[in-house]
Amino acid sequence: MADAALPQEGAPGLTTLQVTLAAGGIYTAQSLVGGLGFMGIPAVLRDRGVPLEQIGLVSLLMIPWALKFLWSPWIERLRRPGNAAGRRSRGIILAGELLAAAALCAVGLLAEAPFWTIFCALLVLAVISATVDIACDAFLIEQIPKKDLGLGNTAQVGGGYLGLVFGSALFVYLAAVIGWAYAAGAMAVLLLVLSLPMALTPEPDVASAGRTNEPPSVLSALKRREIAFGILMTCVFEAGGRLVQVLSGPFLIDAGVPLGLLGLLNGSGGVAAGLAGTALGGLLVKKAGAERAIRFVLLIQAVILTMLTLAVFSDWVGPSGLVVLIIAKSAVMAATFVTLYSRLMTLVSPSQPGVDFTIFQCASALIAAVCGLGGGLLSGVAGYGASFLLATALAVLALLFQPAIERSLSRETLS
Repeated sequence: MADAALPQEGAPGLTTLQVTLAAGGIYTAQSLVGGLGFMGIPAVLRDRGVPLEQIGLVSLLMIPWALKFLWSPWIERLRRPGNAAGRRSRGIILAGELLAAAALCAVGLLAEAPFWTIFCALLVLAVISATVDIACDAFLIEQIPKKDLGLGNTAQVGGGYLGLVFGSALFVYLAAVIGWAYAAGAMAVLLLVLSLPMALTPEPDVASAGRTNEPPSVLSALKRREIAFGILMTCVFEAGGRLVQVLSGPFLIDAGVPLGLLGLLNGSGGVAAGLAGTALGGLLVKKAGAERAIRFVLLIQAVILTMLTLAVFSDWVGPSGLVVLIIAKSAVMAATFVTLYSRLMTLVSPSQPGVDFTIFQCASALIAAVCGLGGGLLSGVAGYGASFLLATALAVLALLFQPAIERSLSRETLS
C-alpha cells in the first residue's frame, strides 16, 4: 500500500499558478465541448424542426465519458513510456485539442447534413474530449503540490461551469446571429485559445517513487482497496444530490415558477451558483483539508435537502423560497465535487494516476445516470415528495458514513 498516496509535493520549477491556469483552460475547453453537444446543438437542431425523438438520442454522447476507463490504461502507457524520464501528458492534451477543433470545424460544415451525420461527428468529438480528460487529470495530479489540490479542483469544477456557458449560451447566440458554420468555427477558435496556457506550460518529470515495471491497467487499480473506497465515496456522497438534480426544473415548473424565470435560473443563475459553490469548496479544502471539508459540505447538503423535502410536503415556502433552495442546492453540489475530487486525488497510485482517477469519474457518471433515471421514475410513481425524501435520507447516510469510511482508509494506509 506504499504507493497509495502521491509522493511528491509538486514538480520543481512549476508553480501552482502555472498548473492551475494550464489545467483550468483545458477543463473549460472540455466543458465547452460538453455544453455544445448536450445543450447548444440540440437547441439549434430543435429550432430547425428536428424531432425530439432524435434530439433525445444526444444523451448517448455520455457513453464515452462513462466508458473512458476502458482505454485509460493505453493513454497512461502512452503518457508515461516505461521507466523512461519525462511525460507526454501535454503532448496528448494538445494533440487532442487540435483534433477537437478540427472536429468542431467539421460539425460547422455539416449544418445541412442529416441528423445522424451530425450525431456521428459529435460522438467522435466526445471520444476525443473524454480521452483528453484522462491525460489532463493525470497532469493535474502529478504536477500540483498535494497541499494545493483544492485550488486545482476549483479550476477543474469552475472551468466546467464556464465551459457550459460557452458551449450552450454563446454557441446558440452566435448560431442565431452569424449562422451555424461560423458559430462552430468560433467555438473551435475559442477552444484553441483556452489551450494556450497548456501549450505555454512545460511538463517537468516528477519523483520516480511511483514508477513500476507493471503496466497500467484497470484490473490492478480495482485490486487496490483505496480505489474501492474511492468508488464507494463517489457513489455515497453524490447519490443524494444526483437523485434530485434532474428533477429541479420540472419541480419548479409544477410549483408555479414561470418558464422564463426558470430559463434564467438554469443559465446565469446556475452558473453563478456553481462558481460560488466551487469557490467555497476550494476555500474549505485550503483551510480545513479535504476530509473535514467534505464533512462540512455533506452537512450543508443534508440540511438543504431536508428543507426542500419539508417544502414539498408542507408548502412552507412559496415559489421564491423554492428557487432560493434549489440555487443553494446547486452551489452545494459544486462544493461537493471540489472537496470530493480533492480527496479522491490523494487515493490514486502514482504509477497510474490517469487510470485511477478516471475510474472515479466513470463511477460518478454512472451514479448520475442511475440516480437521474431512478429519481424520475420514483417521482412519476410516488410524486416529488418520495424522491426528495429518499435524497435526504441518502444525504444523511453519507454524512453518517463519512467518518467510518475515513477511519477505514486510515487503517488501510497504516497497514
